[in-house]
Amino acid sequence: MTKMTAAEIDAFLDAEFPQIHHGGKTFHVEAVGPLTARLRCDYHPKHVRPGGTISGPTMMALADLALYVAVLAQIGPVSLAVTTNLSFNFLRKPGQSALIGECRLLKLGKRLAMGEVSIFSEGPPDIVCHATGTYSIPDR
Repeated sequence: MTKMTAAEIDAFLDAEFPQIHHGGKTFHVEAVGPLTARLRCDYHPKHVRPGGTISGPTMMALADLALYVAVLAQIGPVSLAVTTNLSFNFLRKPGQSALIGECRLLKLGKRLAMGEVSIFSEGPPDIVCHATGTYSIPDR
């Protein structure tokens, strides 16, 4: 059981962090579940880097947002939960298509949450990026 639904988190992000939609909404919360979240980053030419692949900063933003959404789904609307660590392994070039980020929280404590995110290009099953991260959770 989660404290927030995907739709509630999407509305929360729209209200609290409208800047993530600068230039058009490309990040979407597709699903949340117990200790999980699935997000989509629509393909847009602004995400392409020289060489014709999706940029690292786009994948980093998707991973960080997926971790945040997974945490919010479990603890509720806490704006000040913040990233304390992120680590990335870029495994292969993503195609010029939407990206899917699947997050799984490995630990959800009182003060810290730790999780991993696997990022895929829409379609092929191969992971293009693997991220791990930690979030600091403020006193509730």
